[in-house]
Amino acid sequence: MPPIPVDEYPLHQAPLSLAYPASSDRNFYDRCYINAHDRTGEVFLITGLGVYPNLGVIDAFACIRRGDQQHVIRMSDALGDDRMDQSVGPYRIEVLDPLKELRVVCEGDDHGLSLDLHWRGSYPAVDESPHVMRGPSGKIILDAQRFAQVGTWEGFIRVDGEELTVSPDQWVGTRDRSWGIRPVGEAEPAGRAAAEPDPNYGFWWLYCPIRMEDHALVFIFQETAEGHRFLNDALRVWPEESGRGVETLGFPKVDIQYRSGTRIPTGATITATEPDGTPLVVEIESKGYVALAAGCGYGSDPQWTHGLWKGRDWVERATYDLNDPANAAATQFGMLDHVGIARCNGQVGAGLFEHASIGRHDPSGFTDFMSVAP
Repeated sequence: MPPIPVDEYPLHQAPLSLAYPASSDRNFYDRCYINAHDRTGEVFLITGLGVYPNLGVIDAFACIRRGDQQHVIRMSDALGDDRMDQSVGPYRIEVLDPLKELRVVCEGDDHGLSLDLHWRGSYPAVDESPHVMRGPSGKIILDAQRFAQVGTWEGFIRVDGEELTVSPDQWVGTRDRSWGIRPVGEAEPAGRAAAEPDPNYGFWWLYCPIRMEDHALVFIFQETAEGHRFLNDALRVWPEESGRGVETLGFPKVDIQYRSGTRIPTGATITATEPDGTPLVVEIESKGYVALAAGCGYGSDPQWTHGLWKGRDWVERATYDLNDPANAAATQFGMLDHVGIARCNGQVGAGLFEHASIGRHDPSGFTDFMSVAP
């Protein structure tokens, strides 16, 4: 294969053309996740674009929840040579000012969902800790790096002909970009894991990037079934002009409040530690959520997942009713992204409250896959 255009730039990290990732793992990916909401929970947009060089695929999606329905448009195509071109079908992302401003466009009126949004980062983007997970056999199933940022939005969203005005005084959001290895594309053979499933398996995850009035908070935690926390980020991000940089906030205690009879959280209390040792208590309230496994390509979505080869120039519209029992796995036992309203030290902020608890988690009192809150 000849060089690709981006090979002209001094960006190489391995003795390979930038057409190829340094890893030959079929699950190598490079993608972004973006959300936007008006703080009320009445409307919530989640969108993103990813490339999968070892699968030769590029795809994107946009999902907006209104009421109890999630409306999704998703696009996929063959990955081209111009890696600076973040576009697929009617969808594109334009980097206006790196790490500060983006434009996200989906010209999908033919499918009932369009948007044109301008992102402005409120505080500097921050690196998260490297994230590594192994499967039951010891094989690496996730080895990724990510940066995160909070900010505001301006523009419009149009759903089935109804246009919503997006103004930066009300609309906020969070975004991240991650790259590395995670399960993508067609499922690999399950092998022994299917024949001998672990009845004590547990996956517990909490991710909360929050835009406060004069700073950002970024919390990321992952725990085993026993409650051992092997990923812990607790950061406070100050404005660039303040000169205060990024502060670490210790090893927080977390209390998730669940709706009775479910694993759907209604809120969380995060008790972190100030640099001087005093407690920092953050109360987060859910104002509504998007189920990532219902149309967005994450987790166990049976219709579409990231990196699938769908042929060239593929575009599809789908609508999911979250009250439909067919979507119960996505809402009850999947990853949920909530509009989170946070209160801390007299300030009120807004951002993402992302949580999943699947299988056993001793600290929460969940003993198996079917356990729910009392």
